[in-house]
Amino acid sequence: MLSAVARRALTGAIQVVRGCGFLSSPAMVPRSGHQTLAAAPLPAVQGSPGVRQAQVLDHKRMLQVEWDDGSCSLYPFAWLRDNCQCPLCTLQSAQARSLLLTDLDVHTGMDQVQLSDNSKVCITWPDHHRSEFEPEWLRKRCFSPEARQARQEKLFLNEREFWDSGLQIPMADYEEVLHDDKAALAWLMALRRVGIVYLKGASLEQGQVARLSQRIGFLRLTFYGHTWQVQDKPSANNVAYTSGRLSLHTDYPALHHPPGVQFLHCLQQSQQGGESEVVDGFHMAELLRREAPEAFGILSSLWVDFTDTGSDYCDFFVQSKNRIIDVDGEGRVTRINYNNATRDSTLDVPLDQVQPFYSSLKTFVEVMNRPENVFAYRMEPGDLVTFDNWRLLHGRKSYVSNSECLRHLEGAYLDWDEVMSRLRILRKQVYGDS
Repeated sequence: MLSAVARRALTGAIQVVRGCGFLSSPAMVPRSGHQTLAAAPLPAVQGSPGVRQAQVLDHKRMLQVEWDDGSCSLYPFAWLRDNCQCPLCTLQSAQARSLLLTDLDVHTGMDQVQLSDNSKVCITWPDHHRSEFEPEWLRKRCFSPEARQARQEKLFLNEREFWDSGLQIPMADYEEVLHDDKAALAWLMALRRVGIVYLKGASLEQGQVARLSQRIGFLRLTFYGHTWQVQDKPSANNVAYTSGRLSLHTDYPALHHPPGVQFLHCLQQSQQGGESEVVDGFHMAELLRREAPEAFGILSSLWVDFTDTGSDYCDFFVQSKNRIIDVDGEGRVTRINYNNATRDSTLDVPLDQVQPFYSSLKTFVEVMNRPENVFAYRMEPGDLVTFDNWRLLHGRKSYVSNSECLRHLEGAYLDWDEVMSRLRILRKQVYGDS
């Protein structure tokens, strides 16, 4: 359970996203199933409290800092010495640690602590080295559970907005996202929170997904190239390159580190069929955990083999072992790895686990395919959808293929590291925070 401080921090973050428009009242939602994604609003800025006093607690080997608002923070001696900000210990131009761990006395004491006129915490160590810490720098690194939770949420935006068939996809203008920092920030924040954002107005020519990727950093190169063309192809090297129905899946679980984000740009749509389907995989996993905990336990613990072979950007024969549901140390779902087409016939599990695995996977797929959980939409030329490939499972209805109207989407991948890097940079540029 989150503390009051953490809840306030998370609520503030969620309100920023709500201000983007995707949680507006139903009466304001267009019938097409989209909501306009407005520019991210500027948050209220509050100053960090100054230091009232700093006290050495030798018996605990910690420094206690009391703030002007009456709260206190504790900092271990070893951590303070390890993070000395002086030019000898930190390369200022890179904000990278220069102090070697071999030179760090992890059992160091503290000779003296003083407050400077501008409230810096000044420490003298037994070897006469001197460290100075800005109040705001220390405050942001408080070790209390509440502060740690708020800091991690700000860095990684781990809280999600779950949804089902009633999803209203956040929508933004493609060109505005390319040229306006507030619009780009709102796009990335919604992408992280909701998992999918729809961009309108991209030109009807290849290269728009690559152009959008430059707003973030760079594309993820895979065996299918930097970008790839989703079309009905003879002798297809991927089931996506056929006109048949694609069941709900995540892309590329045949890699140990599947791409985190996917872009799909519609250049030409089929005259009949081809509608897209998505489900919130994290939400589905939580439903499974609640309704069938044994199945959740099996899918989050057994390692399943995936494979992909063929030739495209180059020839490839990839193998991976992934759990269908990845969870972190706190039990939070972090990634879904499921593609029925590339699930290998090799199943490296004990014999007595084969039937429980199939039963568990079948239960999960049935949960995902419930009509109340699936959101369907139809892309039109110029539409570009961006979504979280670690979270969403997506599919496509079959379509009629003919030479007069050949369905054509261009796709590309990015990784979450690059996306979150750009989000933090944009947030700093728009909000002015660090």
